[in-house]
Amino acid sequence: MHVGVAMFATHYAMRPDELARELEQRGFESFWVPEHTHIPASRKSPWPGGGDLPKEYWHSYDPFIALTAAATVTTRIKLGTGICLVIERDPIVTAKEVASLDHLSGGRVLFGIGGGWNLEEMGHHGTNPKTRWRLLRERVLAMKELWTKDEAEFHGEFVNFDRSWSYPKPVQKPHPPILMGGDGARTFDRVIEFCDGWLPLGRRPADLMPRIAELRQRAKAAGRSSIPITVFGVRPDARALETLAAAGVDRAVFLIPSGDRETVLPHVDQCAAVGLEAGAGR
Repeated sequence: MHVGVAMFATHYAMRPDELARELEQRGFESFWVPEHTHIPASRKSPWPGGGDLPKEYWHSYDPFIALTAAATVTTRIKLGTGICLVIERDPIVTAKEVASLDHLSGGRVLFGIGGGWNLEEMGHHGTNPKTRWRLLRERVLAMKELWTKDEAEFHGEFVNFDRSWSYPKPVQKPHPPILMGGDGARTFDRVIEFCDGWLPLGRRPADLMPRIAELRQRAKAAGRSSIPITVFGVRPDARALETLAAAGVDRAVFLIPSGDRETVLPHVDQCAAVGLEAGAGR
């Protein structure tokens, strides 16, 4: 099982390029950054984590800018969005950003996506929360056309464009792995139809086991091969890692605090020690 690290890359925290370099030196497999374009001041939507919303949610860098900075100072570590809010992004522009990052990094992108939880935030982007999942599906399908076709076109309910040229194409073929975040009633439908992996938030390993078994059964019934699973926000606990690895989880991602170098690096070293103790392949 691979081990990665995620952090909200903010303007007041350790720079993403510096953090990525430290992670690669310690042997971590991947570096992940979340995304929020902004946070509406109304704060009507409650934070799923409970309590007050941490300030990093409205201080974060654009994920593709942060990961490009990380790509320029590393050579091996994979670069993940955890998650990219596709429902708040133009699909033609986003396809260009993903392909550009994959090209410049030599094929290291992991494209984690999701539908978001902040209804006011998506509303500012003109997205209707009730139709956001249909919108996400079309945007992903449209991006796949742009990544894989010399002349791409798409005509749907929400996305429409005629025959177009879009380069560069991603280094990874047919495109970077698309990992669907979340664990809702329809999540597996989306994973199986148009994604390459599942990206649930970390919970007690025992709670994930039935869902992992269900995904395997459904993938087999749909004629899909084994679907990789990345668990996001795992506690730095060796036993938890061992349990996830035994269940066939492909990747565990630790979430560390957004802070300066003196704050961040002790957490990085703790995660590295836990990964080593659990025997996880970093």
